[in-house]
Amino acid sequence: MSSNFNKIYEESLKNPEQFWKEISEEIFWFKKPTKILSKDSPPFYKWFTDGVTNTCYNALDVHIDQGRGDKTALIYDSPITGNKKQFTYKELKAQVSKFAGALSNHGVNKGDRVIIYMPMIPEAVVAMLACGRIGAIHSVVFGGFASNELASRIDDSKAKLLVTASCGFEPGRTVEYKPLVDEALKLANHKPDKTILFQRKGHEVKLKAPKEISWDEALSDAKDTDCIEMNSNEFAYILYTSGTTGVPKGIVRDIGGHIVALKWTMKNIYNIDTDDVWWSASDIGWIVGHSYIVYAPLFKGCTTVLFEGKPVGTPDAGAFWKIISEYNVKSLFTAPTAFRAIKKEDPDGKFFSKYDLSKFEALFLAGERADPDTIKWAESLLKVPVIDHWWQTETSWAISSNCTGIEMMKTKYGSACKAVPGYDVKIIKPDQTLAKPNEMGDIVVKLPLPPGTFPTLWNADKRYEENYMTNYKGYYQTYDAGHIDDDGYIWIMSRTDDIINVAGHRLSTGAIEEVLSEHQSVAECAVIGIKDQLKGQLPVGLIALKAGVTKDNETITKECVQMVRNKVGPVAAFKTALVVKRLPKTRSGKVLRGTIRKIADKEEYKMPATIDDPTILDEIKADLIKSKILNI
Repeated sequence: MSSNFNKIYEESLKNPEQFWKEISEEIFWFKKPTKILSKDSPPFYKWFTDGVTNTCYNALDVHIDQGRGDKTALIYDSPITGNKKQFTYKELKAQVSKFAGALSNHGVNKGDRVIIYMPMIPEAVVAMLACGRIGAIHSVVFGGFASNELASRIDDSKAKLLVTASCGFEPGRTVEYKPLVDEALKLANHKPDKTILFQRKGHEVKLKAPKEISWDEALSDAKDTDCIEMNSNEFAYILYTSGTTGVPKGIVRDIGGHIVALKWTMKNIYNIDTDDVWWSASDIGWIVGHSYIVYAPLFKGCTTVLFEGKPVGTPDAGAFWKIISEYNVKSLFTAPTAFRAIKKEDPDGKFFSKYDLSKFEALFLAGERADPDTIKWAESLLKVPVIDHWWQTETSWAISSNCTGIEMMKTKYGSACKAVPGYDVKIIKPDQTLAKPNEMGDIVVKLPLPPGTFPTLWNADKRYEENYMTNYKGYYQTYDAGHIDDDGYIWIMSRTDDIINVAGHRLSTGAIEEVLSEHQSVAECAVIGIKDQLKGQLPVGLIALKAGVTKDNETITKECVQMVRNKVGPVAAFKTALVVKRLPKTRSGKVLRGTIRKIADKEEYKMPATIDDPTILDEIKADLIKSKILNI
């Protein structure tokens, strides 16, 4: 039994205020909180209500105060441009305090919003921290996002200022940001006062004074600026997620709880100490980039890697191994799709053997369900623990994980391990009763949520309550579905809308995907439920093959159908598997199952703003027509 972990977990639920009060002692406060949790207005709970602190001070200044200013804070590596740079805590603070002065010069004050639309460059991190330094609220929008999506975020946040760059780089192409920004500003009803643009070498663009100014010009008359005191419940940032109504949802993060929780996670979940090098291979436009490229590692005082590249194609499937080897990375956090891409390109791990990964200790996967086959492949290659854990943009840190800094637990393939201290996770069935062990249902978390999660939505308290806190009174609805087994392990099987109903049987598409992933030729797959007059819905599997597969498609699909029949059973009515060249994904690596389903069901769909490559949807449609799944 995991006695040490169980003791800490039980304490976090039994006495949450004392638990988080002790943890809050680990961060810097201008004024320590005396009121740990306010329950005055459920579901709007507030942590550390009378505490006064500053995000940037906890990320940079505090480490310099403690004599660790010469330690490397940030490693930047761009295989696309060939640029590499390292910043100590002192050097990073110098840049941040100067840019904070530039923001102040251009009218940005405490509480004002700043849109950051940037590629994966150090200036993006500087801009985020500079906002925190002066109490501005940043809203990072993924660089290269469509103009209409950027415009909707400008309008909703009423941003005072926009920070951007001349371009971003993808393997084999340059994404020009200026035309996208220009179009967004044209579409937006609200107009920011100023745009500050970082000119990338060789890709400089013409600016229109006085509304547009270069990064260097903004810094030219900027003075170093100190951190200002912020109440714990003021907001650090807004991070928008696409809303089902077409209006983006602004997830907000309050300052005090954010610092307390994220600093705690670095050691307790990821086993990272101040002397370690940590790498989160994500993008600052996503929650993983916010929490685990920028904030948590800097709160902890360790070294964080900022990588402007991809798992394959920059230049090859050895890109990750090269970074880990070169910088002695202790642990990597990335999405399962990144490893599926590497596995597809280099199934035998030939690139891996070129590098020394002797200092590497653990791989963490999140962002979507990690299929057992990918975990086993990574384990056999890396010879280190491979940990699937589960969390959401709303929570900003893991709901369930193997907490390696507390006590290493055994792996159960397909499970995201146990609930992390602070989270009281339950399964509720459609009839509103609590599920028994191993019974499928909606996954919910008992309120109040722990610190660092989302206290509300930006200017949308009612939407927050109705969307997340109403269906199950006293619980946060995660919109994920699954079960908890007899040992307390959580199994995330699918999003709630990925549960399909086949002749009255509720089936998880994730369970079928798990079986398909075990086929030796399959690199990745997606299962969708399509309309059927007789059974309500029928599952269809789309499979992308590993590089170098010689077996014919018909044989592979027959084998896949048989595997599902053997392992899930005839009840799944799984009769159709279709080989596709590639699966449509968001830029963060999630497969667009809902969009594929709408195409198959001949329903109207909106082109997802986060899609990595829109042409893939046309390919999928053609494949569905050719296979007669879609009759047109």
